[in-house]
Amino acid sequence: MGSPRYRNGFKVTLQEDLVELPLQWKQAKVIFVNSMSDLFHKNVPSDFIVKVFDTMKRAHWHTFQVLTKRSDRLVSLAPYLPWPENLWMGVSAETPRYFFRVHDLARVPAAVRFLSLEPLLAPMPRLPLRSIDWVIVGGESGPGARRNESAWVQQIQKQCEDREIAFFFKQWGGVHKKAAGRLLNGRTYDEMPTPRLRQKSPVLSLTPVQA
Repeated sequence: MGSPRYRNGFKVTLQEDLVELPLQWKQAKVIFVNSMSDLFHKNVPSDFIVKVFDTMKRAHWHTFQVLTKRSDRLVSLAPYLPWPENLWMGVSAETPRYFFRVHDLARVPAAVRFLSLEPLLAPMPRLPLRSIDWVIVGGESGPGARRNESAWVQQIQKQCEDREIAFFFKQWGGVHKKAAGRLLNGRTYDEMPTPRLRQKSPVLSLTPVQA
């Protein structure tokens, strides 16, 4: 993409100089740690993961969101990591086939646990929501985007509503995602687990490891 950060494409590349960067930001922010990566990738050294978690603990005025597909490694390393209240931990689950990640997430001592159901590729009538604080749903976008049914999204939204879990609907997706928009039931859903937020602030993207 023309950025020196991606000099190795999508080969795992540690960005050591970014690990402590949030400590320089004095104004409280919400920071999404893994916009183009997975901190728990098998090729990311355990000591590097510890450094990232240590920074999140030290930068207590920020809120950090960490998302992974490698829930097995998350569980194995969880006992050795600090778990400050400003850290939100999430897993991805595109279909019920990946519900094991949700069960793994319930085993870690995160103050806020969230699910990213994006891209949503199948109905989830019995979504395991025990111990979950926040659910994000979105359809796939771009050329060749797979279908996303409104009934699937409404089903998830109703489950969250019944359990008083924050629900965020990101987009319908499709080839022309802007045209499809993000209205559901005639409105937008931007709910967040607000009791954990210190203040409203934009979500920043910080990628200390490319994967």
